[in-house]
Amino acid sequence: MRTVAVVLAGGTGTRFGTGPAKQLRLLGGRTLLERSVTAFAQAPGIDQVLVVTAAEMVGEVHALLVDSPRLAAVIEGGNARSESTRCAIAWLTARGPEDGGDDRKVLFHDAARPLVDQRIIADCVGALDSWDAVGVVVPTTDTIVELSGGAFGRILPRDSLARCQTPQGFRLGVIKRAHELAAADPRFCALPATDDCGVVLRYLPDVPVGAVTGSERNVKITYASDLAVAEALLDAGDAVG
Repeated sequence: MRTVAVVLAGGTGTRFGTGPAKQLRLLGGRTLLERSVTAFAQAPGIDQVLVVTAAEMVGEVHALLVDSPRLAAVIEGGNARSESTRCAIAWLTARGPEDGGDDRKVLFHDAARPLVDQRIIADCVGALDSWDAVGVVVPTTDTIVELSGGAFGRILPRDSLARCQTPQGFRLGVIKRAHELAAADPRFCALPATDDCGVVLRYLPDVPVGAVTGSERNVKITYASDLAVAEALLDAGDAVG
């Protein structure tokens, strides 16, 4: 049975600022996308890496990654994250049952998290032996408040809260069914899920989502200032290594 890592790199990164697409910004001399793809290409539990990007970037991204081991393809995504996920699902489904069919393990990862480590990837792959859906989380250290009309509502119990990261992993049949139901729901576009675990929780409530421990190093690059944080983390990791 094959395990496929899908690296989602279709966003424009408007919050990051002007210039090249965020996933093509450099971190320690390599693009965020290259670092994300390389992490999965080097993981023993990953057989293939599929990259999903914007239509106008497919050629540029393919040229950037052409020598990457285990690269299956670079394909065109959609205008939203959920649409890009569906493009990946369609590509995987078209490969047929010889690659494991709907029982395949699939990990979805944001290209904007370039410092994902091998332990997290291995834990996600292993967790899918026991769960049909898993997500990476880290405990929240901040107090979280629910706001109502611009004022404090409830203070939520911190010990039961966590922040989500990627990758998120699924059996292919599970995430495919969840997105089929989402696509058929006219209300989904009005309130789209921000990640794929959210789609499963909403449309397949009987499927439990297992929690895999993440890392504070697995930061998401959203703003230009986040790149400086990632540089410091990268430098610290290199110094330890």
